[in-house]
Amino acid sequence: MSILNTGGRKGLTWKYYAKKILYFLRQQNILKKLKTYLEYSADEQSFLEGAVLVDQYCNPLSDISLKCIQVQIDDIAAKVCKFLKSKNPRHPTVDRKAGEVLIVSQVELQRQVLDAMNCVLYEQLKYRGNEVDYYNCQNSYIHQVLSRRTGIPISLSVLYLTIAKQLGVQLEAVNFPSHFLLRWCQGKEGSTNIFDYTYIDAFGKGRQLTVKECEYLIGHHVTEEFYGVATAKEVLQRMVGNLLNIGKRESTDQSYQLLRDSLDLYLAMYPDNVQHLMLQARLYFHLGIWPEKVLDILQHIQALDPSQQGAVGYLVQHTLEHIERRKDEAGPDVKLHSDEKHKDITFSIGLVMKHKRYGYNCVIYGWDPACMMGHEWIRNMNVHSLPHGPHQPFYNVLVEDGSCRYAAQENLELNPEPHEIPHPDIGRYFEEFANTYYLANPELEIRYPEDMELTRLAGQKTEESKE
Repeated sequence: MSILNTGGRKGLTWKYYAKKILYFLRQQNILKKLKTYLEYSADEQSFLEGAVLVDQYCNPLSDISLKCIQVQIDDIAAKVCKFLKSKNPRHPTVDRKAGEVLIVSQVELQRQVLDAMNCVLYEQLKYRGNEVDYYNCQNSYIHQVLSRRTGIPISLSVLYLTIAKQLGVQLEAVNFPSHFLLRWCQGKEGSTNIFDYTYIDAFGKGRQLTVKECEYLIGHHVTEEFYGVATAKEVLQRMVGNLLNIGKRESTDQSYQLLRDSLDLYLAMYPDNVQHLMLQARLYFHLGIWPEKVLDILQHIQALDPSQQGAVGYLVQHTLEHIERRKDEAGPDVKLHSDEKHKDITFSIGLVMKHKRYGYNCVIYGWDPACMMGHEWIRNMNVHSLPHGPHQPFYNVLVEDGSCRYAAQENLELNPEPHEIPHPDIGRYFEEFANTYYLANPELEIRYPEDMELTRLAGQKTEESKE
């Protein structure tokens, strides 16, 4: 923490690894809390606490606490009470104290609470279902739902259910297919008749639905079992499952991290799930990390399900080969600007650049004398349409939007007003921002030993041009 709290533009590599360590340590602490939570009885498990634990685990460097989330929800509940008072001064919520959980028994009084909630949440506070960017992982994090006032059915349902419970209305979670719902009993408590309930769509501004309208919502008939009550653990599983699916949709550093985090959460709940253990092993194998951990996972899978022998054997063989190759590696690939084969390289690592076509700002952290990507990538990126095609230098760049890209030399130019690039991996490659360029850390400088002198000269020219 002392490293991370150090100001200035120096010590970027120290900060990068300090953040990695803090990320890991906090996740281990949250995982312990999650395992304790899972040991509670179903009646003791809070939907909100479960959602906060998922949020904390996937965002361990953010300042997220159940207490702060609860304060924000109390504030919304207070607004609902104020609204109810204006409509019905005798309503039992009028005298509610902050944080107090009420019990409202009469159906008509409960209906007034739900109507007031809909007015405050969706009309006054403008909460809404995020239809435009539905598959954004932010929709699943309760602190983001509260700050952005948008989410997906399950996250908005957790918020809605929690507020309703504090105001005396007991709602139940419904693990409906394709669209998470809540249900409200207006008949005999504990009834098994699905027609004794009104169903609430928190994603659809709290709209109240009949059984038939629920089917219209998803476009097909479902059996009665899908209208039953979902436990907090089942809701947690569905939330994590949503994040898993989002992580699978893309192949970026951010999506891989989300996939790793959501797999950790899922396996904390279901440690012997062979399907997800295999997915975890394949992910680690693909990323080339923790090969010894991959072998441990594969051994566990084999013990759980011997029928997986074929898939396990393939991964074991290739993981062992990877370990052997790592032992035989002589060292990093060194690239010299002065080599004849690198004579066309114009730029050097650490320079802050601008993309001529797309306008984004970035910093170079690697280069190749020609495009080193496969034929499919070259075709998909339409590289052959460039004047110099793939037979020109290409640069690895960290972009200000947090992405990593591979850019052709003809598309890059020196940024006339270089500034810091806010990328999470900047410290992985650089130690310091020196006003107009980045200083490589020792690890990167070993790979590009001649680059920093060229970068300093370019940076000095930029500073002189400003004067």
